[in-house]
Amino acid sequence: EVQLVESGGGLVQAGGSLRLSCTASGFTFDEYIIGWVRQAPGKEREGVSCISRNDGRSYYADSVKGRFNISGDNAKNTVYLQMNSLKPEDTAAYYCAVIFGDSMVHWVSGPYDDWGQGTQVTVSS
Repeated sequence: EVQLVESGGGLVQAGGSLRLSCTASGFTFDEYIIGWVRQAPGKEREGVSCISRNDGRSYYADSVKGRFNISGDNAKNTVYLQMNSLKPEDTAAYYCAVIFGDSMVHWVSGPYDDWGQGTQVTVSS
C-alpha cells in the first residue's frame, strides 16, 4: 500500500519560510516523479514542484520559481520542499503526490497516481 505522509505546514508571516517533508512507503516502482501539489479554497489544484527519483531533475511552477526548492533523500524515501519568501497567495493545503514513471508532463494539473493527506500552509500579510 502506497503511503505519503506530509509534515511541516503551519502559520507564517509573509516573507517567512517553511519546510515541508514527505516520507513515502509502499512503492513497487523504482521510477517515479514525486512532489507537491497545492489547492486553495476556490482555486484550481496546482502542481507547484516535483522531482524525479531517477535522475533528480526538478520542475517548478512559475508562481514559485526562485522561492521554493525541492530536494530528495532516496535513502530515507523523503522529499522536501523548502519554501522561502512566502506570500499570502501561497496559502493553501499542500499535498505530497506521486506519478509513477519518469515523465513530468502531467505534473501541473494531474492526474496523480497517489496523494497524501495534506498539510496546511497559511501565510499572513
